[in-house]
Amino acid sequence: MGEYDLVVVGAGPAGLAGAVTAAELGLRVALLDLAEQIGGQFYRQPAAGLNAGRPEALHHDWDAFVALRERLAASGVVHLAQHHVWAVERHDDTRWTVHAVTGADGEGTQPVRVRARAVLLATGAYERQLPFPGWTLPGVVGAGGAQAMLKAGLVLPGRRVVVAGSGPLLLAVASSLAAAGAEVPAVIEASGYLGYARRPGALAANPHKLVEAAVHGAALVRHRVALRTRSAVARVHGEGRVEAVTVVRLDRDWRPVPGTGRDIACDALAVGHGLVPGIDLATTLGCATRRTPDGSLALALDHRQETSLRGLWAAGEPGGVGGAQLACVEGELAALAIAARLGRNPGPGGRVRQLRSRRTRLRAFADTMAAAHAPGPGRLDRLPDDTEVCRCEEVTAGRVREAVEDYGARDARTAKLLTRAGMGWCQGRTCGTAVSCLAGGAEPPAERRPLATPVPLAALASLATPEGEEGAEGAEGAEGAEGAEGAEK
Repeated sequence: MGEYDLVVVGAGPAGLAGAVTAAELGLRVALLDLAEQIGGQFYRQPAAGLNAGRPEALHHDWDAFVALRERLAASGVVHLAQHHVWAVERHDDTRWTVHAVTGADGEGTQPVRVRARAVLLATGAYERQLPFPGWTLPGVVGAGGAQAMLKAGLVLPGRRVVVAGSGPLLLAVASSLAAAGAEVPAVIEASGYLGYARRPGALAANPHKLVEAAVHGAALVRHRVALRTRSAVARVHGEGRVEAVTVVRLDRDWRPVPGTGRDIACDALAVGHGLVPGIDLATTLGCATRRTPDGSLALALDHRQETSLRGLWAAGEPGGVGGAQLACVEGELAALAIAARLGRNPGPGGRVRQLRSRRTRLRAFADTMAAAHAPGPGRLDRLPDDTEVCRCEEVTAGRVREAVEDYGARDARTAKLLTRAGMGWCQGRTCGTAVSCLAGGAEPPAERRPLATPVPLAALASLATPEGEEGAEGAEGAEGAEGAEGAEK
């Protein structure tokens, strides 16, 4: 396989928009992703074997995805499905190597190296989780995880599901679960919605967002789902599985208000406190980051969507969580900039100006949303010491506090070294926020890991193969995957 002009990592909305736009401008593009089907988390679809008759019924704005899918089919983009990217290597401004392993779970031992003149990261985001007693019981799933179960497997996490946490995703999850037949007794929102009113300009510039909120709100009313704001799940009860949750009121700093507990019977809990940008591949290369209004870390990007490292672009959630529409706009903008950098004519300047204007409007709303649902500073102040914080390494809140109070840990990294919290399979993606907060910080700092995803030792060992020989094998493996479907990392 010859060298590509552009490698796109992630086939969600941002990656798809970037890949097809770049290919339509004459660039040779490879699209790598860990899943079997295109669409990413937002447009996740049922497995082919389920023979779903109407997958569009589970999605919002399905027509936009269909248009991207049709453009992709005609674009000549090389799809490399089930490719788990574990590192991006920079040789100079126009020579990059993307390293991946293949297979449904990245279990392939033959490493794949894909070379390109530019790289676009569209690696999405993952859920922010805040621990509480009982959150490790079977039946507790992420809010996005519950939606993924429904979209990909056509299954529900339970028959009676409480949805809790913070952020607009909760409304979408609750309405989709209720429409699919689950009983949703309540949506428990830790923040409120009055924060949106502090930025009326962002709301006025994005009336379609208000329409989306109205649609979800109408669905909750139709299915008789109660909405409780300034509240949180304080404890999960059950013997072997979720049987009930205790919901409490929160003060302005997200601390539980004594005496306000109320139990709700359920057999599942879908919980999540917003999304965290997936930036591991970029921070390992030393790219600059910025704090978003909800305290999470995102990549610092210029007006072209380029990172602080020349030749490396990003679009979608890595630059700050903002939804599928913003992701598509950013993916297209990045592709136009990359094409211009590589000597292609990106077309009329008016197209770029329109996209930038739309990006500004959508980003303003995204910042408003992030600020409105930002976790409060007291969110873990009263977390019991025996609550498990790091599930992978079974580290409790008490052990993290001990590392802080007795051994002088003042940040998440030191707490990790003293307790092993964050050293497990998820590499701190699940517990990172909690450990950092308990250690006196906010969101965890940017990590610089040589491996962004688990890699079999045999795959690493085979990297010692002489460059020319490996290049031929890697090219054959990648070419064999051409035409396979990809999806967002």
